Amino acid sequence: MSLRGTALTAAALTLAATSVLACGSLETGDDRVNPERPTWLHRASGAMHLLFWRTLTASSQGEGEPFERGRPEIDAEHGRVFVGTRDHGLYALRAPDGSTLWRFETMGAVQSEPLYDAPLDVVYFGSNDGALYAVHASDGSLVWRYDSGAEVGRRPVLVGETLLFANAADNLFAIERRTGKSLWRVHRSPALGMEISGYAGPAVDHGVVFFAFSDGHVGAYGINDGNERWSPVDLSAEAEQTHGAEALRYLDVDTTPIPHDLGAQGRVVFVASFLGGVFALDQDRGAPVWKDEKVTGVTDLMLWTQPAHRPHPGSPEFAPGGPSVPPQEILLASSGGTGLWALEPSTGRTLWRVPIPEGGVTAPASIAGALMIGTTNYGAFLLSVRDGRPIDGFDLGSGFSQAPATFGNRAYVLSNAGTLISVQVDPPNGKSSVDDYAGTYF
Repeated sequence: MSLRGTALTAAALTLAATSVLACGSLETGDDRVNPERPTWLHRASGAMHLLFWRTLTASSQGEGEPFERGRPEIDAEHGRVFVGTRDHGLYALRAPDGSTLWRFETMGAVQSEPLYDAPLDVVYFGSNDGALYAVHASDGSLVWRYDSGAEVGRRPVLVGETLLFANAADNLFAIERRTGKSLWRVHRSPALGMEISGYAGPAVDHGVVFFAFSDGHVGAYGINDGNERWSPVDLSAEAEQTHGAEALRYLDVDTTPIPHDLGAQGRVVFVASFLGGVFALDQDRGAPVWKDEKVTGVTDLMLWTQPAHRPHPGSPEFAPGGPSVPPQEILLASSGGTGLWALEPSTGRTLWRVPIPEGGVTAPASIAGALMIGTTNYGAFLLSVRDGRPIDGFDLGSGFSQAPATFGNRAYVLSNAGTLISVQVDPPNGKSSVDDYAGTYF
């Protein structure tokens, strides 16, 4: 990793983490790496370059275990980044250098993913104090506070004048965007079994809100009134067929649903049961279209998409005057127990898997045609979308539980020790425009 414009030493920011993923057996056909002398053990690709780093979390005010969760929110138009920390604060930072614009303090750790509302210049974010907040993005002054009764961590969803969000007590809320006034609420009693840490957030498609619960059910609700569109589907029953009584202990569906159009197969919603695997459910009926029970322990899903594009020079697809690379779609599943999986959205077929030796893995983020992830014990990595192979990485010694936020070729990620890192990814073909990154690492 190239360090530009900083006195940060190589000892403080190392690439030792990269060898951990490199030494693992990647399920990518005949792609193998010498585990004794991986090619990037002493020399990385140099794809990631440090822009700045700064200590953000005030350790004296830290709450709970030493982990930072959630994900930053980027306001690219105004050059701002919003980051929550376990010291009870939401920070607004200048994107170029990470300097502080303002800080808003709550009564609990802020382990959430904020949402920036550009037309109102407002930031919505949750806190472990049980509230969802709306603050002015310009100065951090409070607009309104909605007390939900349990911690709020997942990203809210804004549809018109309605703001949807969830809390850790299996509640789905719809409130007014400008005032925080309650519109409707859906609740299911939490499961009696052992719950995994984490919970789902809402997703919206064609006027329907999809949400998942800790008792293993997935539901669909009308956005205007919260009424059921179909009876909640019990994925724990599916898990029990595979895992027996063990499934009754871990019922959770903690992944935020992902609606998607599979074309001839119709519209589906992707979800993951902790022990039951990953499912594609029919949006109209909730019936499974496909499931993959091998992919267990999933806490986050992401749909990676790439438009058709001309292959970049040096790629296997490149040929003068040759055809364009067709559009690509990959469903990515993050699991602390089984690693990072890439699945074919139409069938659930495994394309590749990167096993993580121990600890968790964050939701991935797309950057410069590649993927960026954080790992609890082994630093942050840039991975190839083609096969999951590590391209570059860095390790601060404290790991990452907060997912990276990206825009174009820049990424922001907060370590578990409260250090905010900003890196730039240089594509191999030297392109610099945000619109030119399609296919650079694919």
